[in-house]
Amino acid sequence: MNTKSITRRGLIRSTAVMPFAAAAGSAANSAVTVGIIGLGGRGSSHARHLASLPQAKLVSVADVSDASIERAREKVSLDGVKIHKDLNDVLASDVDALIIATPVYMHPDHFELALKSGKHIYIEKPAAADLAGAKKVMRLADAAPRHLNITFGYQQRHGKVYHAAKNLIDSGSIGSKVNLAHSHFLKSGMTGKEPARPAPTNEKEQLEQWKIWRATYGEIITETFCHNIDCLNWFIGSRPQKAIGTGGRAVMKVGDLLDHLNVTFDYGNDTQANLVGSYLSPSFYREVYERYFLDGGVVETARGYWKYHRGRNDIVEEKSPHDITIDALEEFFGRILDDKPANTGVRGAESTLTALLGQMAIDRKEEVTWDEMMAS
Repeated sequence: MNTKSITRRGLIRSTAVMPFAAAAGSAANSAVTVGIIGLGGRGSSHARHLASLPQAKLVSVADVSDASIERAREKVSLDGVKIHKDLNDVLASDVDALIIATPVYMHPDHFELALKSGKHIYIEKPAAADLAGAKKVMRLADAAPRHLNITFGYQQRHGKVYHAAKNLIDSGSIGSKVNLAHSHFLKSGMTGKEPARPAPTNEKEQLEQWKIWRATYGEIITETFCHNIDCLNWFIGSRPQKAIGTGGRAVMKVGDLLDHLNVTFDYGNDTQANLVGSYLSPSFYREVYERYFLDGGVVETARGYWKYHRGRNDIVEEKSPHDITIDALEEFFGRILDDKPANTGVRGAESTLTALLGQMAIDRKEEVTWDEMMAS
């Protein structure tokens, strides 16, 4: 580890014997310095969270769009933060950690550049928009230096409510395994009234339209429903062996994305998981959760709560105290400060590949195995 890290550890330990005022002053000095690449919706949201976390300090950001930078300013103060138009300026800086929040299709290349910079990495999900990109991220993550912390933005993995639910299942007190899982992700999206647009013909158009084309967005199951899929893999304890599914475009007229789908993943050992997702809900309606059926009860998880259905009209529920993204960021920065590195890159890529397995099953209109996908 470099001298900067050693000094930071020393500062943390010293707070145990310092007077409170002195300890408070050293806490700011021991914070992880952070650079954000991409100031769109997720990037600006991370900047806002960082403003409330004493473990981290935002010092540098990069985005090619002036409009994105100005919208970010409306959400959080960027006073004292160095603002760049070229991500290489952030990569070359002396920040301790990077948050990558660029469009999905850029993730593999930006992940590779971040690794070469030698910095800790928090990268938004999914790993990539396509199979080749996800495989690339998996290879890069597997070969990454072991002292680096690498975390994917699958926030549920770090949410306290999710861990409470997982601990109950792992205890074996309500069953030896998950017999069936169901995932639900219904949200609003396109209305169908948007004017159709021709496919992008250059990089500028591609960046402007990346959210409506599969090649750059990665399909709705890959970009959005991958959160639920990551949870299914986690709670069941493996990745699926095969999948079958269907989907369509009931409303969408722009781009080439689906607006609804239904996929069944087969994990073997007589365990299946069903994913229902759509962008068809009206703007006021959103329903997102996962349910796990065991012999002795049903466990339900969501970003804001977890529930244990233990009998008829007998439900135990616990609310999340805050946005679980905070849990994810706190854990990431805590590991850096404590010199306890963790690399979840391979796992993050595997969850992306699980989503791509479902996408391939929908496209082919037939059952597709994991091995078939990986060989394609």
